[in-house]
Amino acid sequence: MKTAFVFPGQGAQYVGMGSELLSMSSAARMVFEEADETLGFQLTKMVLEGPEDTLRLTYYTQPALLAMSVAVLRALQERVDVRPAVAAGHSLGEYSALVAAQAISFRDAVALVYRRGQLMDEALPAGTGAMAAILGLDERPLLQVCQTAAQETGEVVEIANLNCPGQIVISGTAQAVARAGELAKEAGAKRAIPLAVSGPFHCSLMRAAADDFAALIDSTSIRDAQLPVVANVDGRAYTAAQDIRDALKKQLYSPVRWTDDVLTIRDMGVDLVVELGPGTVLSGLIRKIDRGLETLHIEDPGTLAAVCERLSAEEAGR
Repeated sequence: MKTAFVFPGQGAQYVGMGSELLSMSSAARMVFEEADETLGFQLTKMVLEGPEDTLRLTYYTQPALLAMSVAVLRALQERVDVRPAVAAGHSLGEYSALVAAQAISFRDAVALVYRRGQLMDEALPAGTGAMAAILGLDERPLLQVCQTAAQETGEVVEIANLNCPGQIVISGTAQAVARAGELAKEAGAKRAIPLAVSGPFHCSLMRAAADDFAALIDSTSIRDAQLPVVANVDGRAYTAAQDIRDALKKQLYSPVRWTDDVLTIRDMGVDLVVELGPGTVLSGLIRKIDRGLETLHIEDPGTLAAVCERLSAEEAGR
């Protein structure tokens, strides 16, 4: 059986995530200790105690989710010897996947995503950008909707996340996103749901942050990955360090093609996908993309034990 590891992105975080895991796993605790040392502030305290409004700020959310996902990974590795065939992550989660593939050290990754969050937050004045989930409309008609809304408003609205069939997220200015939501419903969408985000991620409005971020990527130590990592920007699996750099630079302002990521994972012969980190958002999306893929997730001692038992049984059966 081939296994893939996947890692969640923003929106999965919650105050208190990892508390039980940190109490029982020294490897997980070490990850958060490294994050605190690297960042120079108490990320662990923020994750465990909040407040929620602070944790929701993108420049805190990003390192918090990275630390949580890598802590889960280390707790798993502490118990079983498992090597996935491939890794992937949704937006911010791609950095967790690169840590899992040993392309980036955790310390470098947590510093990088903290600055990534700051640049994304600074790209536009607060309240001027927005994102919305459009349910029940395919990519092609939604692309036309976005183009019409952009023409009508004179502002930016673009496809940002292709999460699964029937669920696509759009991103842009608040006015253009609102208009696109109206037009999408007229075109047959079931719902247009505004998202509680701090900026218009994965669209051309993030290009303001792209040049500074590209310089950070170039100054970060990135090695060839020890296992393939599927990139959000094109759904292709990469191991070469330069390919990884190029994909990360584009990811900031390009759509997250999660459906393509999952299809690539499937076509690589994967049978089991393990989601490492808070919640089961990605597991739900994966089941909507291909019900033939089995999904498990780990975020606490109970789910960790269940996955360890399953992986150990698979290893024993070989």
